[in-house]
Amino acid sequence: MLHLDTHQPVFRALADPTRRAILKLLSKAPLRVNDIAEHFEMTRPAVAKHLDILEHAQLIATEKKGRERLNHLTPAPLAQAADWLSFFDHFWDQRLADLKTAVETSYDRDENR
Repeated sequence: MLHLDTHQPVFRALADPTRRAILKLLSKAPLRVNDIAEHFEMTRPAVAKHLDILEHAQLIATEKKGRERLNHLTPAPLAQAADWLSFFDHFWDQRLADLKTAVETSYDRDENR
């Protein structure tokens, strides 16, 4: 029996290009919602919804500083998702090895003509 994937919120968050762009912005510095909204053609509430999804996935954290709320990247879940994805590396490794063999075989045949 398969168990529910604990990485589902992370992959849900990463599935959206806007959220991936927000993560890139936050990788440079913590930002307020308004600062993030300036980079997109969407309303502040729309950006806030994206931030909620990122926060639910624990990809960002919000810190209160006086009246402001700063959003900053928390990269640990990204590493966990990368670890999960690395399970599938052997599929690509085999395909790349097969491609290398095919190219070398083709090259050897062309040289022997």
